[in-house]
Amino acid sequence: MALPWALGILSLLPLLNAQSAPCHINYSVPITNATLDQLSRKWFYIASAYRHPEYNQSARTFQTAFFYFDPDYTEDRLPLREYSTINDKCIYNSSYLDIQRENGTMSKHEMGKEHFGHLVFTKDPSIFMLAAFPEDKQNMGLSFYADKPQATQEQMRQFYENIMCMGMDKSEITYTDEKKDQCGPLEKQHDEERKKEKDL
Repeated sequence: MALPWALGILSLLPLLNAQSAPCHINYSVPITNATLDQLSRKWFYIASAYRHPEYNQSARTFQTAFFYFDPDYTEDRLPLREYSTINDKCIYNSSYLDIQRENGTMSKHEMGKEHFGHLVFTKDPSIFMLAAFPEDKQNMGLSFYADKPQATQEQMRQFYENIMCMGMDKSEITYTDEKKDQCGPLEKQHDEERKKEKDL
């Protein structure tokens, strides 16, 4: 009588192992010129989950944000134009990210510190993610970006899968709301100024 029961349990083991198999995110894919070409456009900050207290607090201040990458292939720097809405006000910042091509990271100097993000791509070229402290359970984080202000369900699913793969929970996610954007007029003004400069 025990044998059929044992065979039943054993037949389920492959399924259980498949469900609990550890997922893997490759955090060290080298950054190439093709990578920079893919990043060279307008991106919207959609959501993030951070355990690092400073990053978590910062993420919660953003009502919405979008930015432009303009690659510089010679200096391994990624010029960055950021438009953020915080406390119902538009804040514009022009800076750059340093690129560490070999280990697939980008970094930014702020307040005397260098902050690193591991570039994470999916099969969908219209989204990307940046992982912070991926091996540190206490401080890890993941931010999610798309080339449109609202991500599709499938794109969000990929973000959720990576969140869970890292060992975090969906309840840790902070979302932006593109309806609260206050930077549209300033972006338009900057676009007009750039067009005039090109025409000169």
